[in-house]
Amino acid sequence: MGDYLIVGLSTDDFNILKHKQSFYSYPDRKVILESVRYVDKVIPEVSWEQKEKDILKYQVDTFVMGHDWTGKFDELKSFCEVIYLPRTDGISSTIIKDNLRGNF
Repeated sequence: MGDYLIVGLSTDDFNILKHKQSFYSYPDRKVILESVRYVDKVIPEVSWEQKEKDILKYQVDTFVMGHDWTGKFDELKSFCEVIYLPRTDGISSTIIKDNLRGNF
């Protein structure tokens, strides 16, 4: 979809505000994402409101989210193209976390 991929990665504090908890810490998740050859830049996501600022700051042409967020970021369409991609069938981060914790 593009030639430069920027990934907004929720910080641990932002996850707390969203009532979520990651299996790995922000620094560890950042290293994992940075190791993916298609990822060019990882930026910390600290609030919902920063998306518009990041789009302008990094001159983003296309904003992509999972389809479960359809419609939630349509206000960004005045700044860039917004695309909602289908999630991968059979992949659940909740199931993965439960398995890693031995709760399966």
